[in-house]
Amino acid sequence: MTVTAIVGANWGDEGKGKMIDVMAAKSSFVVRYQGGSNAGHTIINNYGKFSLHLLPSGVFYPTVTNVIGPGTALDIEVLRGELHELSQRGVPVPKLFISERAQILLPVHRLFDQLEEERLGTRGFGSTKRGIAPFYADKYMKLGIQAADLFDPARLQERLDQLLTTKNILLKHLYGRMPIQSEEWLAQLLEQAEWLAPYVCDTTELLQKAWANGEQILLEGQLGALRDPDHGIYPFSTSSSTLAGFASVGAGLPPYAITKVVAVIKAYSSCVGAGPFVTELQGDEADDLRRRGGDAGEYGATTGRPRRMGWFDAVATRYGCKLQGATEAALTNLDVLGYLDEIPVCVGYRLDKGTITDQFPVTGKLNTAKPVLEELPGWKCDISQIKRFADLPEAAKKYIEFVESRVGVQISTISVGPRRDQIIHVV
Repeated sequence: MTVTAIVGANWGDEGKGKMIDVMAAKSSFVVRYQGGSNAGHTIINNYGKFSLHLLPSGVFYPTVTNVIGPGTALDIEVLRGELHELSQRGVPVPKLFISERAQILLPVHRLFDQLEEERLGTRGFGSTKRGIAPFYADKYMKLGIQAADLFDPARLQERLDQLLTTKNILLKHLYGRMPIQSEEWLAQLLEQAEWLAPYVCDTTELLQKAWANGEQILLEGQLGALRDPDHGIYPFSTSSSTLAGFASVGAGLPPYAITKVVAVIKAYSSCVGAGPFVTELQGDEADDLRRRGGDAGEYGATTGRPRRMGWFDAVATRYGCKLQGATEAALTNLDVLGYLDEIPVCVGYRLDKGTITDQFPVTGKLNTAKPVLEELPGWKCDISQIKRFADLPEAAKKYIEFVESRVGVQISTISVGPRRDQIIHVV
């Protein structure tokens, strides 16, 4: 029986989409267990290049059952759009089930996300404006609407009225907007319910049976450890737990079911959104790395924003791997660094008053931290076609060994390009 959680060790953008796609080939189930459409997983396969924001990354395999778990923010409009795109581009209709307990992200959540970022101005958090923070705020204020509520019109009306009571006060007195009447949404939600009905079921029971039968289950995380609201760079975090420890909760499996945690780490650093980023590069140096990164450069899969770029951060990555409880790691984008004579890596942070630490500090101390850099020799060649670890240049092997020793987790897989076949299995 194998349940694997695949998660990010950093700020997100580590290349989880490709790694999930590769691992999904040997899985029976792929499960989204947290977050919503505020981040994307980029996948390149025989059908083309795709950015999935809500659909699990196993949808390209006819043999995989894809599940959107109860911990996910279900944006029905985004889901319909993604399924339509797959159909338009020739992808067979995927097997998909949605938890009846998953809560619905509503238009008012997107509206409040946008209004609040506008109100904050330069003090904003770099939100994707997909409604995630307002959604989770309502969820934990017990104002949310579950997928099952869509099939009970009387209950749905009651839940909408309750949710909009406080929202309309804020709309009028904080944002200067007109109030919303629940009737404006009811017909739309009932139409969406009709479309959604074939997918909705008790996914917890579905996954519990699959686990008991020994089927391979892959739990797909969104973003990375440093965006976790409890352990990350709060308040520049997301609004649901990004840790493997939450995977069992968001999927509906017991915690001891998870036997393997794969932390995805990138050979350099990148992130989208506001917040401290100690190794951040500026100017031409950042542009050069950004341009070379990934299949079409380093740009957010959801927002299209240029990613902030930096050198590999051993301090942040070791911390992220510990938080995730990583049993192994996958190193991505190693091929991108082939243009460098020497490769800087961050091995510590210089804090106020000159103190140097190799431990990841709280956000307030990160704001003024400076990287302590060490340089490793580059390999100055294209490694994107290499299939075996033994065939890598010695400098590339040394870089991998350095990363492995600094983060304290064995690297089992190395990605040397965006395609499925550009993978080196170490163990």
